[in-house]
This record gives sequence, structure tokens and C-alpha cells, in this order.
Amino acid sequence: MDTPVSTRTVIDHRKAGAARHPEKAARPDHPIARKPAWIRVKAPTHPVYHETRDLLRANRLVTVCEEAACPNVGECWSQRHATMMIMGDTCTRACAFCNVATGQPQPLDADEPRRVADAVARLGLRHVVITSVDRDDLADGGAAHFAATIRAVRAGAPGTTIEILTPDFLRKEGAGEIVAAAPPDVFNHNLETVPRLYPAIRPGARYYQSLRLLDRMKSLAPGLFTKSGLMVGLGEARAEVMQVMDDLRIAGVDFLTIGQYLQPTVKHAAVAEFVPPAMFEEYASLARARGFLMVSASPLTRSSYHADQDFAALRAARAAG
Repeated sequence: MDTPVSTRTVIDHRKAGAARHPEKAARPDHPIARKPAWIRVKAPTHPVYHETRDLLRANRLVTVCEEAACPNVGECWSQRHATMMIMGDTCTRACAFCNVATGQPQPLDADEPRRVADAVARLGLRHVVITSVDRDDLADGGAAHFAATIRAVRAGAPGTTIEILTPDFLRKEGAGEIVAAAPPDVFNHNLETVPRLYPAIRPGARYYQSLRLLDRMKSLAPGLFTKSGLMVGLGEARAEVMQVMDDLRIAGVDFLTIGQYLQPTVKHAAVAEFVPPAMFEEYASLARARGFLMVSASPLTRSSYHADQDFAALRAARAAG
């Protein structure tokens, strides 16, 4: 059996000792349940893992792999795959599921797009995923910074395909147009959970705003691949997951990811259920029947997990269709 590991134990985290979630301090503790065998992962020991970490440190880059305590960091970094997180390491939202630090962010770093492009080139990535914290403090939600990063990667690593995973740009008029004009190869925005659970799990967001953003991006750039993801194990019902699938297909979304929610700390939302692998297989079958070009559903699935392989399969599925 693989040795279970928390990524928090292997990361030299830049906010060690700091209160990452001050808004959650007064909340009651939710004990963290023991994970079943099917979601245990190996501790990262491969030398390439350390090379990837050192390169990211040298370029002063933040990754969602670290900030969100992704369970796949050892596997991905050992293959030189890292998901860049731009616009800082501090989010203006306070979602109940997310381990990214919350608070008042620093001003944007104008040199960050260049450093991202340099890291992408030096890692030799065929496909890169670039995400960000929510930046409700910015007039455009950070859309122009996304566009600048896309352009920098195109210039510095012209053979690399680009996938962006953006915030919802809530009340940020014209943000979608800025991003679509860049443009990326894949536009991803995660719905995260079913609409009934938004007030508790994603209180700063609005389900239909997220859905409209995905629909808007497809209408702005019909050739763009669109993608969205769900976490399960938060108390959602099977019928609710199926309704989200239907909503995403109406919005023209091409690619759906479904993974197990894992509780980062005792102050975060509790896991309601560890969904068994057979249920993920059923969800994948139901999603394919609805016409998604690509579906990735497993306990350890995350938005950027195996994203390079999935993009190749996504492109092939469209060509074959």
C-alpha cells in the first residue's frame, strides 16, 4: 500500500506559521476523517520533483499545487508538470473548501508573466495550466494579467499549448473579452459544487454567474475548448450532479472533471462522504452520454491533473467528431 502523505508536510511553504485563514478562526472544528485506501498517495522522492521545486523557487513563482495542498504534487512535479498560480498567493474570497490563503493581496507583479514564460520554457512543457487567486480588488478581476501571461508564454514557449483556470470575474464587465482576445487554447472555470451548496461552500460566488461565464467564453471564441470541474463528497445528491452536467452541456462545455473533495484543515468544510471509485465510473459514463468530448472522473482527479495528456485526447476527440 502507498504511504499516505499530506502535501503540507513536504512543502517549504512561504506562509509557514502564519494564519492562512483568519476568517475561519472562530468556526467550530471539523475533525478530519481518515482517508480510504483508494486515495492514499506516495511521498515525493523522485529527484525531478526537487528540480521542479527548485526551478519554481528560483523564478519566484506560486503554484496551486502547493497553495491548495494538491495530493498529486509528488506525481506531477516528478514529471515536470506544475500549475502556475498568478497574481499572488492571497485570495480575496473565503471558500469553505479551499486551502489558499485569504486576505488583502499585494499589488500585481508586472514581471510575473515573463517569469512564468521562462519557467514553462525551462520545464519543457508541452501544455501548461495557469490559474490564479480571486482578485475582487482589481477592476478587471485580473483578466489583463491573464492575457499578458498568455502572450508571454506564446512568445517564450511557442510550442506550448495554454490552459487557463480563471476566477468567475463576478461584476467585472468585459473581463471575458480580454481573456478571449489573448487567446488561450483551453478556458477552464470550475463550478466546484451543486447550486444548493453554494451558500455554504462557495459563498462569494454565484452558480449562474459561473455558468454564464463558460457560455460567454464559448460564444466569444467558438473554437476555444471550455472546461469545468466539480468536487463530490460535500453532501450533494446524484441527481444534483446530473443537473450540473446538463447545465454545462447547455453552456457548450467540452470537458468535465470530477474529483473527491479532501478537507485541508479542521476549519474547512467537512467531508460528507468518500465517494467510492465505482461511483466516479458511473458519473463518467453519465457525462459521456450527455456529449462531453472529454471526461475525467476519479477520486484524485483535479482540474490540471494529467492536463497535457487530456488536452491531446480532447483535441483528437473534436477532430474525430
